[in-house]
Amino acid sequence: MSESSSGVNTSSGSFPKSHSSQYSEISVTHTPLSVDQSPDSGIVKTPLPSSRFRFVSWQRLEESDVKGDQLSCPRVREGPSVEDLFLRKDDIPLERGRRKRREEEGQRWEERLQENWENCVELNLSYQDLGDPFQQDNFSRILRRLIRVERLQLINNSLTDLSSICLPRCRSLNLHRNHLTCVRQLPKLPAVEHLCLSENSISTLGGLGALGTSPLHSLTLRSNPVNYIQDYRARVFSCLPKLRVLDGIPKLPEDSMPPGLQLPAATRMCNVL
Repeated sequence: MSESSSGVNTSSGSFPKSHSSQYSEISVTHTPLSVDQSPDSGIVKTPLPSSRFRFVSWQRLEESDVKGDQLSCPRVREGPSVEDLFLRKDDIPLERGRRKRREEEGQRWEERLQENWENCVELNLSYQDLGDPFQQDNFSRILRRLIRVERLQLINNSLTDLSSICLPRCRSLNLHRNHLTCVRQLPKLPAVEHLCLSENSISTLGGLGALGTSPLHSLTLRSNPVNYIQDYRARVFSCLPKLRVLDGIPKLPEDSMPPGLQLPAATRMCNVL
């Protein structure tokens, strides 16, 4: 054992033989610390790799059902191209820049193939924070390529209209907490079985019959203005005869009655589930 010039004891060997012999039967492995010699303090400890996250704030995601292996899903937040930024600076209409970008898409098709969106079966693209029109266009472009997706989550993305999107194999779609105002703004869902539209702004059942041709048997419209229309449940089940569960409640006998012929309020029973 030697003493450095800075007054810090450093050891280049092991314990004395008298001490090490007592523990000769136990194998102890120590991870060596990475140290740097400094003329001022003697020894400087290298910070851990996780120290760069010490000022990062963690957000609690409630009612999202996000699994641990889904946290690595890509976020569609690509920024505008240099041409678009230049056109914005000169107050030239953005449509001209978008048209030019569409012409260049043919040249970048090989790069787009690397994304491999066509083969996605289960995908979570929630909480995208699509604040720029460029990001919204890019997000719609990706949705159009999801031709094999079966389970898709689009929670809290401020989506307003998906009627131009077709999801031919999607069996479960979660659009919780978006800005949809009617069912006609939904994508085309010929194979959907589970559909969640809770916490949107849907105020009418117009267009709901279009889902009658699909095998839909579970629908959630909770926390929408449409919940307060008269004979709400009966109207939904009359439009969707195959539906089994509405807002988490199975189909009740009174839900099969035609709208307008419901039992008087005094004779209705309260079902506590």
